[in-house]
Amino acid sequence: MSGMNMVQLNGAACRYRLDGDPRKPAVLMCNSLGTSHAMWDAQADALSHCFHVVRYDTRGHGGSGSPPGPYSLELLASDALALLDHLGIARAHVVGLSMGGVIAQCLGIYAPHRVNRIVLANTAARIGTARGWRDRAQAVREDGMAAIAATSPARWFMPAFAAEYGAIVERLQDALRGQSPEGYAACCDALAAADLRDDIGAIAAPVLVIAGDADPVTTVADGVALCTRIPDAKLVTLPASHLSNIEVPAAFTREVQSFLHC
Repeated sequence: MSGMNMVQLNGAACRYRLDGDPRKPAVLMCNSLGTSHAMWDAQADALSHCFHVVRYDTRGHGGSGSPPGPYSLELLASDALALLDHLGIARAHVVGLSMGGVIAQCLGIYAPHRVNRIVLANTAARIGTARGWRDRAQAVREDGMAAIAATSPARWFMPAFAAEYGAIVERLQDALRGQSPEGYAACCDALAAADLRDDIGAIAAPVLVIAGDADPVTTVADGVALCTRIPDAKLVTLPASHLSNIEVPAAFTREVQSFLHC
């Protein structure tokens, strides 16, 4: 079961990867919009010494299926729970970044009995605006992924990182260019409707919020707002932009390891 696997969940093929000892506590890692489970490579390597690490490609992403929409946040969260069910995992820590962080919030609100601790990285209870997401979905459906991929580095990373680590950036851009336009657009539609600001106060699990101090997508203020509303939450700010786990992997991993007692 270790390594890459496929399973059908809620009518969509789901590609997932397992690392570490399945007898140890589980950590579920949820990717951001436009990436795949591979975004967590550095963290999974470190966490697999302490945990059974479960990573997957959100529907519409990576090697998972991209069935026609509509997608909703509830569906994306249901996929995550179905994967845990398939693996026989009753409870897990959940680590999510950006869209993955919204999925993690949803699990904390509506499936508290399945969640231990939650890491919410570079995310918000409401990311962007409904109009902005709908416009992006329309643009991708009409013109494909090339334009989104071309402008993604400015959203993902600080300029100095993008300049120094061009190979990393290119790899992420290539993956984004190869993504299903409909799968990406359907996830944009899900984010357009996703607003958990009135609900996150119900999250009872301990929460670590990680914000990038140069993140133009989900700002430090968004992180502060999460901590204001979630009863047991603390904020850590890192010197990074939106994909902070890739931009400052060592610092990000240390914070997650400390929070999860690894």
